[in-house]
Amino acid sequence: MDINLKEIGASLAGQFQGLAGRHPGLWPLAPRLLCAAGVMSAVVVLGYFGYWSSQFDDQERLAQQELTLRESYKSKMSQAINLEALQAQRAQVDQYVERLQKQLPSKAEMAALLTDINQAGLGRGLQFELFKPGNVVVRDYYAEQAIDIRVSGSYHDIGAFAADMANLQRIVTLNNMSLTAGKDGVLMLDAVAKTFRYLDPDEAMAQRKARADKAKLAKGAAK
Repeated sequence: MDINLKEIGASLAGQFQGLAGRHPGLWPLAPRLLCAAGVMSAVVVLGYFGYWSSQFDDQERLAQQELTLRESYKSKMSQAINLEALQAQRAQVDQYVERLQKQLPSKAEMAALLTDINQAGLGRGLQFELFKPGNVVVRDYYAEQAIDIRVSGSYHDIGAFAADMANLQRIVTLNNMSLTAGKDGVLMLDAVAKTFRYLDPDEAMAQRKARADKAKLAKGAAK
């Protein structure tokens, strides 16, 4: 069976003639199909850009949110499973911090601590040539007091004094130590003794405000 393409083309072309003024429902089959395909394409394009594209964006956003929630769920589930162990660790940390805080004197106790340092040297038979407390340096969570000291005495007495500093109930460190020999076997120790204390309520409040202001400035600079 031979297909005459010329006759088919002429037949289709004839269907598109004389359409002006006629109701689309009365058009031949080919124009109606072509018109329906055009309308459908227009509806699909308008629907994609006007509605479906935002739906796709929402779907992608919700998919990412689902992944985040799944990870958060896994993390919280792991914490829930290990809750007792985490609580035990926190209790240990709290006890450790409490022990450290007890080693830090308050502002009112600093004078007594300075007296203890002085008495430790005198108790070892050392002669204080210099005992000069410096300015208090306030850190984020504690205050630091430096004391320039110079003591003279025998080697063993100076060594015992250094050991006494390490064994004080409060935290005291000896820094920048320099040992020189004097006359008659007497040694001279120059050092900076540093001790620390916790902040009083006013100082702690001032430090919290300073940290908050610093965070705001950093956040503003990041923008």
